[in-house]
Amino acid sequence: MKGYSQDLYILAFDHRGTITKGLLGVEGREPTAEESEKVTELKNIIFDGFLKAKESGITGGDPAILVDETFGLDVQQKAKEMGIKFAAPVEKSGQKVFDFEYGDQFGEKINEIGADFVKILVRWNPDDDEETRATQGSRIKELSDWLTENDKKFLLEFLVPATEEQLASVENDQARYDSEIRPMLAVKVVEEMRERGADPDIWKIEGLDTAEDCEKVAAAIKAGDRENVIAVVLGRGATDEKVNEWLRAGSSVEGYKGFAIGRSIFWNALKSFHEGEKSREEAVSEIAEKQIPGFGEIFRNIRLKTVGTSAIQSRACAVLAKGKYIFALPGSSGGVTDAWEGILKYQLDINHKPCNFVELFPRLKEK
Repeated sequence: MKGYSQDLYILAFDHRGTITKGLLGVEGREPTAEESEKVTELKNIIFDGFLKAKESGITGGDPAILVDETFGLDVQQKAKEMGIKFAAPVEKSGQKVFDFEYGDQFGEKINEIGADFVKILVRWNPDDDEETRATQGSRIKELSDWLTENDKKFLLEFLVPATEEQLASVENDQARYDSEIRPMLAVKVVEEMRERGADPDIWKIEGLDTAEDCEKVAAAIKAGDRENVIAVVLGRGATDEKVNEWLRAGSSVEGYKGFAIGRSIFWNALKSFHEGEKSREEAVSEIAEKQIPGFGEIFRNIRLKTVGTSAIQSRACAVLAKGKYIFALPGSSGGVTDAWEGILKYQLDINHKPCNFVELFPRLKEK
């Protein structure tokens, strides 16, 4: 059956050129053996951050990683040994037109890697020339058909880069493009890809600013007897504030069931480690000690019933830090009451099912 039944929380670090160029300054050539080892070391730091966060407790969904074979083969192997779900990319890195990393042998490589999800990244704009869309469409269909025949889960990530004309129409303002133009284009991209044979289980989609826009995308991915297909929000290297805005928009929409975020979580930590400003342990901790997904979104949904759309201004959140839960709540008595009555009195009750924060207390300081 097409789709995925659980919420999915993915730490995405399949970046290749982004790290070699952005951190190591490698451009216009292949990295040396020493540089490749450095990138592998960085990937292991990210993975250790994931493990530390997982040990501290991730509730409500399936924690997973997205990591490449090129620099993260040992991480993939560790994930398999530890029973951690992982996705693996099969697209060539940094290409404007999607193509297979392994050519015609992509099926053999997929079986060899043994990932839980097979991922591709595609750049697609409905205003791209027909030849480009036809080429990408046929390749996506070839992969999609193979994955269906071989009972593999398909994770399709797409970006919608603005054309010069589209950007010019909003005075070259990327933020306006993201809020005013890209949501409509995202729906068209889903429809075009599906018409050309794309049939993923999970769509990895750039964040959208409003629940209304998310609902339109959700309707497109579920059309045609695909009710179990889900969308996860990708971070695109955005700020924590922007990523949280995108997560809030999707949190109340049926069909949006998680996220696949990478640079927004690990980039600053890796950069500081690479530049000698942080130790390895400090970088791992910075990656691990992030916000608890879902708390802020649930709180704002509860407040929506009491203060209306003013709830959108709330920055309530929860984090794990140094083995402790920290809840940041509004200063108003009403906000505190809503947080307690709607969330905390249940999550701080050992008898609350199917899960609660209390049962995770013994694990918060595990190494």
